[in-house]
Amino acid sequence: MNATVAEAVAFADSAETLLYDLGVKAGRAAWVQANFITHDTEILAAEANEAYVAAAVGLATEAARFNGLDLDYDTARKLNALRTSLTMPAPNDAAKTAELSQISARMESTYGRGEYCPDGADGECLSLPDMSQIMAQSRDADELLDVWTGWRTVSPAMRTDYQRFVDLMNEGARDLGFTDVGAMWRSNYDMDPDDFAAELDRLWGQVQPLYEGLHCYVRAGLAEEYGEDTVPLDEPLPAHLLGNMWAQQWGNIYDLVAPPTADPGYDLTELLVDAGYDARRMVETGESFFSSLGFDPLPETFWERSLFTKPADREVVCHASAWSMDGADDIRIKMCTSVNADDFETVHHELGHNYYQRAYKDQSPLYWDGANGGFHEAIGDMIALSITPDYLQQIGLLDDVPDASSDLGLLMKRALDKVAFLPFGLLVDRWRWQVFDGTLTPETYNEGWWNLRREYQGVRPPTARTADHFDPGGKYHIPNNVSYTRYFIAGILQFQFHKAACDLAGWDGPLHRCSIYGNEEVGERFNAMLEMGASQPWPEALEAFTGTSEMNGSAVVEYFAPLVEWLEEQNQGRNCGM
Repeated sequence: MNATVAEAVAFADSAETLLYDLGVKAGRAAWVQANFITHDTEILAAEANEAYVAAAVGLATEAARFNGLDLDYDTARKLNALRTSLTMPAPNDAAKTAELSQISARMESTYGRGEYCPDGADGECLSLPDMSQIMAQSRDADELLDVWTGWRTVSPAMRTDYQRFVDLMNEGARDLGFTDVGAMWRSNYDMDPDDFAAELDRLWGQVQPLYEGLHCYVRAGLAEEYGEDTVPLDEPLPAHLLGNMWAQQWGNIYDLVAPPTADPGYDLTELLVDAGYDARRMVETGESFFSSLGFDPLPETFWERSLFTKPADREVVCHASAWSMDGADDIRIKMCTSVNADDFETVHHELGHNYYQRAYKDQSPLYWDGANGGFHEAIGDMIALSITPDYLQQIGLLDDVPDASSDLGLLMKRALDKVAFLPFGLLVDRWRWQVFDGTLTPETYNEGWWNLRREYQGVRPPTARTADHFDPGGKYHIPNNVSYTRYFIAGILQFQFHKAACDLAGWDGPLHRCSIYGNEEVGERFNAMLEMGASQPWPEALEAFTGTSEMNGSAVVEYFAPLVEWLEEQNQGRNCGM
């Protein structure tokens, strides 16, 4: 019997209600588990999440029944959301679905238990946090190589599982009407999957020259530290020397490449400590930022139910996160806040998520999300870009605003994290797309990974890698099947949002010095975009705030313009190819 339009409308409504109910239960269970880590809370959270995922998979499969019907806009968009929001599509076969879940859990556990036991360490093994700390702090090339290689002994055991994982997910994606999982993921961006891939390449092309200038300068700095035998000036960067286990962000090697005039004239951590800030006051300051834009104060329940500091009597998940518990006003943050510059920025970032969540609360539950995968992260990051010397003076933390000529160090530090990340943010899913569509086979998984890292990042492995290795599996998001493109998009959009806000505010100085604090006109336009949630295609949401429906990387380059000019001077006479 053929499906009807009336059935599709009724199905979308019932699916929305079911997922809302299960989502609230799963969210509350996850909150309790994150704040009271015990054997029992982990089980309760897992059971609630399993119920939600099982329902989502079943609804996505059923939604495919209505493909081809002439549906109204909302029903069609909701059904598409049900079909494309899954990152792990399961086959329409109970035994295969169970197998997929088992493989997923096994890979997650393999990664989570991963450790490296160096020879001669008297039985002492290193966890990933231990190794990450060494990667960040050590300047001993041999030690860094040992740790880099050691972590990658964990992932080869996943390769066979990952191959089967891909096969099963691809079968699930085909059951939902997609050619493969990569096409399914890309279909969640309101564009033809191939057009979306081309759009990402266009954006990368806009920021690539900035990245290449930073790459060239950093390579020279590393060569000076470790010698040109270790860091040849005409080869890609050795992946183990960049201060991060995956060479995805380079801020930890700032001391090796800091400009000679790197002193910004103040230390934000010292300012916060001297002013007597505690965790709650940092959050209150973040709230005041949004209030200055015209947003309503946070509800009293936010202050009653959030976690701001690590409790002394129990273990909690300290990773900073923002939560919407009921799709209404029960919003919270959870973080073990320290009084320092990094957490001051993080507070502003996490509150950006909360204000976004509250802004779209009146939308249908299936629209409770960012306009696309990158919007939510970009919103928080955009707010953090307004933590400028002018802002610090306005809130009484800084007496005198230093001249902009002292900003080079701040821009370099930010570029080492944000600009250096962009190609990595792009290539992780590029690799997976090639795996999903069969371009890469298990025998070429590793070769394809390093080919992309050379092409986009100009980064190479420090030791010979073979098909028996599975280096992609050493990155959390691969075995845990978390899509990564959103982070690249957020890296572009946060600067585009920032420039649009500053233009609306009438700012005429350097873009990196602009703060929108206190501008209610910007806040009104900003909120108009936030209120849309995922109810409209992302180009419409983007246009509501920026005036254009096209993502644009030019604001990234403008933001770092003083650094770009300085890098060009420093790189004169160098071979800057990647």
